[in-house]
Amino acid sequence: MHAFTVIRTYLRLGLLNFVQYRADFFLGVVNAAIQFAIQLLAISIVFNQTDSLKGWSRADLIVLVGVHAIVSGILGTVFSPSIGAFLESIRLGTFDFLLTKPVDAQLLASVQSVAPQSLTSLLAGIVIIVYGLQTGSGFPGFGSVVIFVGLLIAGLMMVYSFMMVLASLAFWFVKLDNIMNIFNTMFGNAGTWPITIFPGWLRVTLTFIIPIAFAVTIPAQALIGSLTLANALLTAALAVLFVAASRWFWLFAVKHYTGASA
Repeated sequence: MHAFTVIRTYLRLGLLNFVQYRADFFLGVVNAAIQFAIQLLAISIVFNQTDSLKGWSRADLIVLVGVHAIVSGILGTVFSPSIGAFLESIRLGTFDFLLTKPVDAQLLASVQSVAPQSLTSLLAGIVIIVYGLQTGSGFPGFGSVVIFVGLLIAGLMMVYSFMMVLASLAFWFVKLDNIMNIFNTMFGNAGTWPITIFPGWLRVTLTFIIPIAFAVTIPAQALIGSLTLANALLTAALAVLFVAASRWFWLFAVKHYTGASA
């Protein structure tokens, strides 16, 4: 079965589930509105004291919050619930059934559960970006938007790869909920601020180990006009490296998986 067919099938099932439980979507709208109101209030408080935060203006930070919302929305719609379902299948011993299907097990583990209510974050992110650009230096050209989309995809692949490496540890350490919760908390808190405001050691960690900078800060730079060619090329190269490394680690982990009956 073709990979895109599998993805489309699970997305369709998720949408059908959404139709049955539409109240979850509206709760998601309310939660997203509260969350973004708090974030925008925090930005306003900061910029009541200063005109610039490590080279970022108020409008620039609003754009960054919007980019973070888009990334969070995509992760929350597909990858986070799917990885959560994968961890649950390891605990319950049902992962063996996934291995018997005629489709790549990593693909199934990555898209098996869809939470359409998280799309509210993605849609809100687009609105926030438009507002930030409108109040800032204006809208970027078509080329900058294309670069932004490319960097956003690359950053998403890096975060997904990091999450898959963490999840693959479940083949040895069954209960990893706390680790995944720590990651989600770090991404939720640190991702809404530019990477340049953090101390050196944390900046390195959030760039090359937990790739928050490549998923949020650098794509945002493409929209506000501060992106460098070096950062763009580095993002593309590291995205390939992260995906390849996570694939290798997944195959290594599955090879050492003893199964539920062991």
